[in-house]
Amino acid sequence: MKIKILVFVRWAIMLKNNRNLLIVSLVAVVNMLGYGIIIPILYAYSKKYGLSDFENGLLFATYSIFQFISTPIIGRLSDKYGRRPLLLISILGTALSFFTMAFAPNFWFLYLARALDGLTAGNIPVVFAVISDSTKPEERPKAFGLVGAAFSFGFVFGPAVSALTVGFGPAVPFIIAGIVTLISAVLMYLYLPETNKHMGEVKKGKLIDIPKLTKTLFDPNVGVTFFISLLFFLAFSCAMIYGFQPFTLNVLKITEQQNALLFTFFGIVGLISQTFLVARITKLLGMRKAFSIALLLTSVSFMIMYFSRTLSLFILASLIIGIFNSISQTLIPAILSQEADAKSQGSIMGLNASYQSIGMIVGPLLGGAVATIAIPLPFVVGAVLILACFFLSFQVLRPGVKKETAF
Repeated sequence: MKIKILVFVRWAIMLKNNRNLLIVSLVAVVNMLGYGIIIPILYAYSKKYGLSDFENGLLFATYSIFQFISTPIIGRLSDKYGRRPLLLISILGTALSFFTMAFAPNFWFLYLARALDGLTAGNIPVVFAVISDSTKPEERPKAFGLVGAAFSFGFVFGPAVSALTVGFGPAVPFIIAGIVTLISAVLMYLYLPETNKHMGEVKKGKLIDIPKLTKTLFDPNVGVTFFISLLFFLAFSCAMIYGFQPFTLNVLKITEQQNALLFTFFGIVGLISQTFLVARITKLLGMRKAFSIALLLTSVSFMIMYFSRTLSLFILASLIIGIFNSISQTLIPAILSQEADAKSQGSIMGLNASYQSIGMIVGPLLGGAVATIAIPLPFVVGAVLILACFFLSFQVLRPGVKKETAF
């Protein structure tokens, strides 16, 4: 506990001494806060516009599709024209998307809003670039950890905001998300200076290299872990990002407020797991064994959700997922960092983000498709995919393989 307190004290000192880090941490909180506000109520909100389950899956996937396209473009533009204007444009775009959702005259505007949010949500690499511009190399791990904590903070409190405000009207949470995002834009405009000292010095290269993505799946060092990452996020977005809401609203018959509170509970459990359990369990069991066990229990918990017909059993399954999903998500990049050589770390993490995005695109589409057959089926699909990850996990961190990846 003393170690955790010291970490928070160091973060506070770092924020006090580095205004740029404070501002981009706020951007990170707002990004995940807005996402956390709308995700627990998006299914019920879109149903009011007459969308089917498959059309809802497409709506959920629209954000990830456009984020996948925009992320490398926004990052490249920030190298050429500066971090500040790209961050400001992207934050304003996100705010506009929330207001569009709130006042959408028909379902087409819902798709437009999610596409706009996805296009402007590719600012996370710019946030990381500001950190790199503004900190010394030895300070960056702590700074990146701080931004990671900001993401978790936003996802914990976003659903709570939904739970407290959706009762005043279905559009109210979207309006609040838009206002919070506008405040962030104003603060960024007033207090964040331009941090890019090398504007225009952009290396040529493909923005989205599909052949490279395919090739890396067969790399002897990292290929299996990349495939696990792809399947894991496909399963998670199929079962949790999409399948969670149709099940709780139509099978368990809970309200939108209760649904948002469930997401809050899931976020709190995940934050506690990341903060207090991951390091201890990994130290006790070893990284590969901890990873395998976390995947197996995540798969089991999805099956518990499938058979749940009472809220208490569903909450128990959510508790298990909240703990072990966080362990799995945390260990994927940690395993990749050990499997790759030191020169390839940045490229490896970028490629992993691409695989995660692909999973987040396909997952809701798959969830929406199988939900048209039976609403609980996305949990079965998620369980099967995670079980495949469990069996593949025995192939990660193989001893004796030369780390000669060069991405």
